Amino acid sequence: MVLDPENKTQVDTLNRYREAASEFQSGNVPPTMTGYWLMKKHLVSADRTWTNVGVALAWLTKHYEANPPFQRTDGLQAYCGLDWKLEYAEDVLPRGVDVSWVYYMPSENLTSYSVVCCPNRFHPEIPCPFPPS
Repeated sequence: MVLDPENKTQVDTLNRYREAASEFQSGNVPPTMTGYWLMKKHLVSADRTWTNVGVALAWLTKHYEANPPFQRTDGLQAYCGLDWKLEYAEDVLPRGVDVSWVYYMPSENLTSYSVVCCPNRFHPEIPCPFPPS
């Protein structure tokens, strides 16, 4: 598509896209793909960079237990259990597959935790923001 400078809608859309793209790395907008978290360098810290899968799993477990998912009142299970989540994450993380846990808490707030592999299997062009030592 060629931009028509006389078309105000096209110009406004393009300008808003450019503005959103420039804000992405430092803003609060979550990425559309887990690997894009690596571009948000302001969220990187040494205490959240691991080379050991067990440490990453402990981090996920700590946050899950501190903020558990809501329980259905009819006794049925709303989400798979922590054991299954950990088993899956332990299997795929060493193979370079990112893990995201997203669920509603009893407060009805949505929570999300992700462990993103770096270098990222699906986005190898994105450098590790804080390579492990």
